[in-house]
Amino acid sequence: MIAIVWEFQVREESVPAFQQAYGPAGDWADLFRQYPGYEGTTLLQDNIVKTRFLTIDHWKDIAHFNQMRQSSVREYSRLDDRCSELTMSERELGVFHAK
Repeated sequence: MIAIVWEFQVREESVPAFQQAYGPAGDWADLFRQYPGYEGTTLLQDNIVKTRFLTIDHWKDIAHFNQMRQSSVREYSRLDDRCSELTMSERELGVFHAK
């Protein structure tokens, strides 16, 4: 299993919309759920800086994730463009393997 971790700085007024889009039942999870190998999403909110979030997307392996990216280019790009207005910054922290 792999976990892909992203950090987001969210616009204060956009926190509820961000949580809806990036949560385990949100828009990104809806997209990912259409592809084999997706194992769920975790959304974490910083305890002190309430506009800082981490997302952790769980996949069976990197091959399944890469297949989703190749197969969903248009949908992924459209969702990414729509959600970019919710954030001030985003940064991929890495792909981690469970041991």
